[in-house]
Amino acid sequence: MNKERMDQIDKKILKELQKNSTIPLSELSRKVGLTNTPCWNRIKKLEELKVILSKTIILDNKKINLSTTVFLYISIPNHTPEWLKNFVTIVNKYDEIIEVHRVAGSSDYQLKILSKSIEEYDKFQQKIIKEIECTNMNSQISLETIKKNNNFPLDYI
Repeated sequence: MNKERMDQIDKKILKELQKNSTIPLSELSRKVGLTNTPCWNRIKKLEELKVILSKTIILDNKKINLSTTVFLYISIPNHTPEWLKNFVTIVNKYDEIIEVHRVAGSSDYQLKILSKSIEEYDKFQQKIIKEIECTNMNSQISLETIKKNNNFPLDYI
């Protein structure tokens, strides 16, 4: 496999693994038109190149009592290395925070937070307000997830 360019077989492998990372190698090999050993070697190469970062499961947050999704937007006073180091430590401390993005626009960071309820989220936010130095926090509650796709589009490779 060329480091700069993946071929159609690599893309097929990635598409199938995104659908089901536990697919048996024999079935995956058949679907992509390879025998087991070359298919396994391609998967290992994709892992070595850090194209495949991990193989995981996806949970339904509602079925594990985390039915409230909140997007917390944070604006900060100073973009210093010390502030960022502290911020990274804080957000990594809490499992409720499942995503953190540095964003452009009216705020600096967006956090995706899962909670049992609005009340539990409010308690959580009150806790992190004391820890994160910021000029503004703005919460937006997700009422419904319209689309959630964990599969990356591979047509651009």
